Amino acid sequence: MRRTRPVVAIDGPAGAGKTTVTRRVAERLGYTLVDTGALYRTVALAATRAGLSWADTAAVGELALGLAGRGAIRFDASPGGGGHVLLDGEDVSAAIRTQQVAEGASQVSAIPAVREALLELQRQAGRDGGVVLEGRDIGTVVFPDAEAKFFLTASTAVRAERRFVELRDKGAPADLARVTEEVRARDERDTMRPIAPLRQAEDAVLVDSSELDIEQVVERIVGHALGVAERLAQSSS
Repeated sequence: MRRTRPVVAIDGPAGAGKTTVTRRVAERLGYTLVDTGALYRTVALAATRAGLSWADTAAVGELALGLAGRGAIRFDASPGGGGHVLLDGEDVSAAIRTQQVAEGASQVSAIPAVREALLELQRQAGRDGGVVLEGRDIGTVVFPDAEAKFFLTASTAVRAERRFVELRDKGAPADLARVTEEVRARDERDTMRPIAPLRQAEDAVLVDSSELDIEQVVERIVGHALGVAERLAQSSS
């Protein structure tokens, strides 16, 4: 199917600023933000409501497949509503942001059947284009045919410093050396994992944010995405 508006895929390692950049890019383009992490949180919430243990991999996997099969999880596509997540028509955007649900999301995301189900949900959400997605494998696995792919990264030192400052600002104890080692370990896990490892797609635009601020990164991505959108519009007319 030929899309008239692009799928914008933003991949990259932890600490590169993907979440903030993705939200602002979606706002600037007027596209729907597809928050992949919110999908896992919503499955965790749905499992709790169904009385299922997150450790019950078979039951939670079946639940996730059922949710995907009936299109139960959706992102609000109305203007300015890209940040809202709907579960069977109910806005659960606030309900999925509790620490308890976050812990559940971490558990259910390790279930292969859940990952398979949410892969299809992500593809459903973006099949018509006009969406922005961020993650580790959007341009390589979820949408290998995305028209606008970006790999957003930064040096290990810069990403560790950002995380250190974030923790410090929240009043949490933080040691820069330890945070740096945690960033390195996370990178190794993400790039070495057997399922959908972190890597730059061959046709992705590399954006190194080490010496760029958020707005500079957003400008670069939006400018390229608008050029892609213009070419798609011309080819469909």
